Amino acid sequence: MSASSRRTEPAVIQQGQWLTRTGCKRVLVVAHTMTYVHRLREVVSLLESDLRIQVVFTVAPHAFGDGVARHLRDLGIGVVPWEKAVGAGFDLALAAGSQGIDQVRAPVVRMPHGVGHIKLLRGAEDGAAGPSRVPGMLSRRHLMRDGRVVPAAIVLAHERHRRQLRRSCPEALSRAVVVGDPGHDRIVASLPHRERYRRALGLTEGRKLVLFTSTWGPSSSFGRFEALLPRLLGELPRERYRTALLVHPNVWAGHGGWQVRAWLAACRRRGLALLPPDTDWYAPLVAADFIVGDHGSVTAYGTLTGAPILLDRDPGEGISPVSPAAHLARVAPALSPLHPLEGQLRYAAEEYRPEEYRRVAAGLTSEPGRFNRLMRRLVYRLLGLAEPAYEPVTEPAAVPAPLDHGETPVPGVPA
Repeated sequence: MSASSRRTEPAVIQQGQWLTRTGCKRVLVVAHTMTYVHRLREVVSLLESDLRIQVVFTVAPHAFGDGVARHLRDLGIGVVPWEKAVGAGFDLALAAGSQGIDQVRAPVVRMPHGVGHIKLLRGAEDGAAGPSRVPGMLSRRHLMRDGRVVPAAIVLAHERHRRQLRRSCPEALSRAVVVGDPGHDRIVASLPHRERYRRALGLTEGRKLVLFTSTWGPSSSFGRFEALLPRLLGELPRERYRTALLVHPNVWAGHGGWQVRAWLAACRRRGLALLPPDTDWYAPLVAADFIVGDHGSVTAYGTLTGAPILLDRDPGEGISPVSPAAHLARVAPALSPLHPLEGQLRYAAEEYRPEEYRRVAAGLTSEPGRFNRLMRRLVYRLLGLAEPAYEPVTEPAAVPAPLDHGETPVPGVPA
């Protein structure tokens, strides 16, 4: 490398004379997608205020990576180009996905990016014991390269996942660490603030929030949203209901933000609140009176809130039969296309069984309330540093903007 090209590298890569604080342990945050960013921020917050640690962000190549670098920069985060990041050494790397992490020159902590391990790998996994279809993120395909296990630590939310890993990739079992689920803990911490969130969202007294949630892919609710969304907006009286749509960030990244808003332009004109992909969705979820969703993570997290859930789609054989999503599919009422929606919402409320939902929620984590403590302990152990002498507190979700805030018109499409 020439001296001139060396001088153009980011200062955190060069280190040396260009940095004001030196001698820090360096942690690389590998952001693939918006979904991964949401999860990784939960871990990065555990490193705040520690002057011994320098955090560096990079965006790894991914099919759903559109908008990630822009989002990070909007947060004031400097982003090191991927090719520069993999060429430098770090003391630790954090990732919520597997693509490209074998190129990182650091011990990698890989964590899940949603509720446990819902989706099964498409096709058979060579060499896996037991059933041929395994949860994708626990497969050899996602954990091994050239015969070696890539992550130094594989973070799990539940002891059940350790048993799944033993069947799907036993070579990686010694790297597994059960630390809990940050989404579970943040939602629980946010529940006492529900009324505050509702006021901030602009929900007047007596008006019910119906949160429609969708994962991504052909089997998701958004894959056929035209069959349900117009009914939600047409059948539910607007003076009594407000409908908001939370779509998986992969839909936005895969199709483009303009296209998603264009597809939904007519629905938005009829009162649909479309939550953008960078939404801190914990507050709207906690504020919801009803949840209508598919087999995605947000729907499963909804079992913590006390809101009745209507399932829009049968998840079929594409999800793990021992996942919370599969359990929820046996508990929550299935949405019928043949009956009035308001009556189905009333039925879901009347038939709501808290004990059944609690059993589903128990499958989210086997370490409830302990993610921050256990995850911080793992990270500092791998960094070779003593933990800070204070308890890592789980903060509630931030107060959200009103549902109508930031509803930008679609170019060429009336808002």
